[in-house]
Amino acid sequence: MLLGVNIDHIATLRNARGGAEPDLIKAALVCEKAGADGITVHLREDRRHTRDNDVVELKKVLKTRLNLEMALTEEMQKIALEVLPENVCLVPEKRQEVTTEGGLEVASRVEFVKEFVQPLVSAGIVVSLFIDADKKQVEAAAKTGAQFIELHTGKYSDAKDAAEQEKEFCNLRDAAKLANQLGLKVNAGHGLTYENVHRMNEIPELIELNIGHNIIARAVFDGLEKAVKDMKDLIS
Repeated sequence: MLLGVNIDHIATLRNARGGAEPDLIKAALVCEKAGADGITVHLREDRRHTRDNDVVELKKVLKTRLNLEMALTEEMQKIALEVLPENVCLVPEKRQEVTTEGGLEVASRVEFVKEFVQPLVSAGIVVSLFIDADKKQVEAAAKTGAQFIELHTGKYSDAKDAAEQEKEFCNLRDAAKLANQLGLKVNAGHGLTYENVHRMNEIPELIELNIGHNIIARAVFDGLEKAVKDMKDLIS
């Protein structure tokens, strides 16, 4: 299984003092050296962490893939078509949220999502929809022209006990199977940790996991290169 490392929170730390350190580009290259198969950043409307010039520079220097998480807005679509990241993951976005709170609502607006996706795919960008492990959302995603879905693993990661975790794991497993049957490729991510990521290996349809916060948190103690290597070992 592949590992995409989300480096947004390195940008958060940089922005806390308004300077240039820690260097986001250097961090991305360390992640690649440690075995990351791609680098993920979320360019938010309020630019709270990753900035426009970060996306441009990352596209220039990465040897793997740039995965740009973004909302379905005209501004973000324009940026994606100018920068041409290898991958785009379309996510819901609320200005006041601390982190992405749930999956994208696709079922009630298939045509809108389809129209938004089409120019990106035509430009050669691989598009993923970040959705909950819900049958109707998976079925709707298959009608949009996106090549991938990314299953939101937040409910699994936040489960309060073993029974709840098992229920959410089964939902993820079933959604991945359905997506595969409908011709979609499947990634997953959100809230995954060194302690709970192992079960993702039980879902054969999963191609890549996108993990950020827990890797950056581990890096505070162990260093970024080791934190990425340890996560890569767990999912491999």
